[in-house]
Amino acid sequence: MSLIQKALSQYGVREIAGKVANPQIIRYFEILGYDRSKLQDETAWCSAFVNWVAKTQNYPYSGKLNARSWLNIGESTAIPALGDLVILWRESPSSWKGHVGFFIKQTKRYVYVLGGNQNNSVCIKAYPKNRILDYKKLYKNGED
Repeated sequence: MSLIQKALSQYGVREIAGKVANPQIIRYFEILGYDRSKLQDETAWCSAFVNWVAKTQNYPYSGKLNARSWLNIGESTAIPALGDLVILWRESPSSWKGHVGFFIKQTKRYVYVLGGNQNNSVCIKAYPKNRILDYKKLYKNGED
């Protein structure tokens, strides 16, 4: 299964309002070794989702919950393809905050990203292209 197929298999997974957490979102954290008792589905989970997809499909992964950790994984590409990573800044380009997800397509002004924690769910959302920090291509472990 490709990265994009695995990511799409989670389309529609959504946070549960209140004290109960969606067990699937908690699994995204658990595969990385995070303690479920310290997490809720309201914890920022875009990077946990991308880590879960990459790790379960035998691709390199950051193992970290901050989106910008993905700037150190994979190979930068100027021409992204379906399933490549998109790393975006949040608040400002120099902030530590960001967002990460999978490239779907682009238009002149927007990049369409399949990601977790987008409107509290796994979905496809458009982001202004001026927020892109990098596109990354991942290669399956053991392949170049």
